[in-house]
Amino acid sequence: MKILLIQTPSVENMSSERVYPIGIVTLGTHLIRAGHEVLLLDMNLKADSYGTLKDTLLAEKPDLVGLSLRNIDPLGNKNTSLIPPFVITVRMIHALLPNIPIIVGGTGFSLFPQRIMEELPEIRYGIKGEAEYSLPKLIEDFEQPGELPGLCYRENGKVVVNPVVSDFTFKDYLVPDRELLSPYLYRGINDYVPAFGIETKRGCPLNCAYCVYPRLQGRDMRCRKPGEVVDEVEMLQARYGLNDFHFNDPVVNLPVAHLEEICEEILRRRLKVTWTGFFREDVLDLEKVKLYEKSGCSCFSFSPDGFCQSSLDMLQKHLKVSDIIKAAELTAQTDVLVMYHFMTNVPGENAVTIKEAKALIDQLYEIHRPKRNLGAIVLNNIRIMPGTPIEAIARSDGEINEATDLLYPVYYNPKKHETLRYELETYHMTKNVFMWQKVEG
Repeated sequence: MKILLIQTPSVENMSSERVYPIGIVTLGTHLIRAGHEVLLLDMNLKADSYGTLKDTLLAEKPDLVGLSLRNIDPLGNKNTSLIPPFVITVRMIHALLPNIPIIVGGTGFSLFPQRIMEELPEIRYGIKGEAEYSLPKLIEDFEQPGELPGLCYRENGKVVVNPVVSDFTFKDYLVPDRELLSPYLYRGINDYVPAFGIETKRGCPLNCAYCVYPRLQGRDMRCRKPGEVVDEVEMLQARYGLNDFHFNDPVVNLPVAHLEEICEEILRRRLKVTWTGFFREDVLDLEKVKLYEKSGCSCFSFSPDGFCQSSLDMLQKHLKVSDIIKAAELTAQTDVLVMYHFMTNVPGENAVTIKEAKALIDQLYEIHRPKRNLGAIVLNNIRIMPGTPIEAIARSDGEINEATDLLYPVYYNPKKHETLRYELETYHMTKNVFMWQKVEG
């Protein structure tokens, strides 16, 4: 069977930071192993994305089209939705090739599978959650697929979503066949974010109040063998000249020892690569930090989210402010860029917490001033996702109600402090500019 897999628009525009769509490339690799002919299209690469879609469909005439909805919106306080371009994509495929079945998956789809399928009858099937096992089996028995985990289908006019089982094991992992979608198309495409991701694990045992990762990947951490991770890095460098990577894990340095083994293997092979990831603060020590730097870490990204202890507790971070300070003190001893991500106007925000936020900003800049390696403090309001504790809090506070449509961007930002993000941005950016320009003030 000829299958066209499409990465639907997942960024606002051509100037946005884009990433290599490892999800559809991985699925394409599994489908090839199952005996299918696979073609890939990333609509984010083309200025005329719909023209390219039309030309590809008419030229290739696939037997089946699979769509990945990676993001429902760009986050970052933006009100742009990626649902409209997704809907247009589905309807264009159906208009041009009305007899070709459409299957949809991806992390964005997995958050709203029933809603999306109800509104788009053009979709034949959906897959919620991981699809390496389900998708080949679905295509094998397309008319009667059975009770596949995560399968979304229609029965008696209603959409049915089978329970998800996060059972994919890295024993069955296939290194994505990058020949399906040339990495050369993505080299130099971004200014800040590494375009190439490497998967080292799945799952997150944390329970942050706003986050959907545990729902999407499960709470059990399933880790790849460190040597196999580095095999992939080494292959990508040798074959495609890639040197800069992002480890895609929800938290890169959990479980303890896994990342350390990867770094030691990079050093053992004397690979000259750089990499980034999101780190957990409370498991760091100086030995680990120095190992990360030596093996090529180019940016420590932290997402403590709460500026003070009451906010950390409200967000269920299971961190202390002292953990944030310790992480800053450790990474300030390196030449690696450090980024911090915080939430503003969290539940319970008041004059005291705002004062504590500014005090923490002061402290972080003071710690990093000698090395000047604080890249930025990124501030966001909380995007309210369905099924999270923040959704329940927002309903209890009257910030949202039954009529609120969470498919589209909705942020927790009560009016009393709705401009707090701008106040804190001005506060920290003044310090940032003064630090980099060596201006006292």
